[in-house]
Amino acid sequence: MGGLGGAACKEGAFALQSVGQPTSPIVSTATKCGKCGPGYPSPLEAMKGPREELVYLPCIYRNTGTEAPDYLATVDVNPKSPQYSQVIHRLPMPNLKDELHHSGWNTCSSCFGDSTKSRTKLLLPSLISSRVYVVDVATEPRAPKLHKVVEPEEIHAKCDLSYLHTSHCLASGEVMISALGDPRGNGKGGFVLLDGETFEVKGTWEQPGGAAPMGYDFWYQPRHNVMISTEWAAPNVLRDGFNPADVEAGLYGQHLYVWDWQRHERVQTLTLQDGLIPLEIRFLHNPAADQGFVGCALGSNIQRFYKNQGGTWSVEKVIQVPPKKVKGWILPEMPSLITDILLSLDDRFLYFSNWLHGDLRQYDISDPKRPRLVGQGKRVAGGPQMIQLSLDGTRLYVTTSLYSAWDKQFYPDLIREGSVMLQIDVDTVRGGLKLNPNFLVDFGKEPLGPALAHELRYPGGDCSSDIWL
Repeated sequence: MGGLGGAACKEGAFALQSVGQPTSPIVSTATKCGKCGPGYPSPLEAMKGPREELVYLPCIYRNTGTEAPDYLATVDVNPKSPQYSQVIHRLPMPNLKDELHHSGWNTCSSCFGDSTKSRTKLLLPSLISSRVYVVDVATEPRAPKLHKVVEPEEIHAKCDLSYLHTSHCLASGEVMISALGDPRGNGKGGFVLLDGETFEVKGTWEQPGGAAPMGYDFWYQPRHNVMISTEWAAPNVLRDGFNPADVEAGLYGQHLYVWDWQRHERVQTLTLQDGLIPLEIRFLHNPAADQGFVGCALGSNIQRFYKNQGGTWSVEKVIQVPPKKVKGWILPEMPSLITDILLSLDDRFLYFSNWLHGDLRQYDISDPKRPRLVGQGKRVAGGPQMIQLSLDGTRLYVTTSLYSAWDKQFYPDLIREGSVMLQIDVDTVRGGLKLNPNFLVDFGKEPLGPALAHELRYPGGDCSSDIWL
């Protein structure tokens, strides 16, 4: 398969279009709060929050040939700033080859009612080393500094878990991090609990011996006493690259795991038809909602999960992206590889990235059973991967790196040229996506060499970090 196409990558070649009819906006009522905790009282109130001015994102050097630590980049996204669209600070980690990946907060909107809580620390779990870096972003938001390192030995000893992925803050004041496996690289979908103040490892969230066979992402919805988690593959299977034989051998995930939120126990396993490698999962933001969506990477589809009248859960496919016939690739047909999904805070739009096909999509989900395509981005050079939406839903930020070993295999030019960060303007009335020509962060020009930029976070929280109760 061909690589990025360096020039196109740097110039960000797009042809974006609007599809469909207008939809009516959702308006919320203002809520006043004298002294509140972090975040916002509701998703609709969050949409009224201030415009983002900074973005934090991890940059990876593992598998690139550059012997340097991964780092947290701070990017200025304020159009009025003289440093707009530039990396203004880099915080290197103290170790090599961690593979920083996703990030999360010490506290968020789930603690909005607790005025003693403050969103001051960004947690960076490492996918390969299993370290957790705690970064102080409050003292100087434009120049974060390292606050604490949780070493893997502590996590191994107290949890028998490793290969860390998603971090969510809980209403209890704790932080919960999903794991893909055990310290030996076998599949084990458990969850590490950290104290939200000291960041000491408290143990596992799940009951002893109750981990799922594999893990990846998770989302909880306390009003329905439920958490649902997803699965990628055992670390030993995915760590060094993708092998189609592993798919034939059934080594990649195809299930959702439903957990009792109060009892910390797995109560149901949902098998996804055509849903190989369910990665990112999102409940609707409305805390009363009893449904949501999951992106199935290799299945190249979006599936809706929902609660039945009897209290059990079901899943159905609602969007399918057809594969493309190709020559000279590792499979005769190339899946789109849906690698990230987002829901706007008003639960009106679903966004997802087709990493191998190179496009972004926007669907109207006013009727969650029948998503309707309203915007599509064509020829996103390098493959759009992680996405983040502004609170008001009008700006979408995109990076192009998935995971260093898979980047190297599927997009070798990413290793040579580095990834990019782009910004897309979103039409929230009629639907539609349009590239902002004035914004491009080229991580191919970093001081120590081309880097792989991944997940994006705003200092005040966003639509994939915050959960409402």
